[in-house]
Amino acid sequence: QVQLVESGGGLVQTGGSLTLSCVASVGTITFSAMGWYRQAPGKERELVANINSGGPTEYADSVKGRFTISKDNAKNTVYLQMNSVKPEDTGVYYCKGVRGWMYDYWGQGTQVTVSS
Repeated sequence: QVQLVESGGGLVQTGGSLTLSCVASVGTITFSAMGWYRQAPGKERELVANINSGGPTEYADSVKGRFTISKDNAKNTVYLQMNSVKPEDTGVYYCKGVRGWMYDYWGQGTQVTVSS
């Protein structure tokens, strides 16, 4: 059974930094892609950052230059380094993994709150 477990969320001040981690129960090398999504209250879930198995990454325009996604296959972990955070970065952050470009797996989410 594939499980994704996020951690690292919390309360941070505007301009601060936070690192989110997502540990997979299976090798991250088996995923076609892994990414971070977020959902703010009253809004739809949106892509924050994605990393494909070959290494290419993509970011939402709102986080480019501030957030960095990375993956450590030896630790079966995907990270999201969040720098210069803003109040609009507040939300529940979810880890997503795609296997075989068909099957989606989601974590339970971790809350990030940025105070102004």
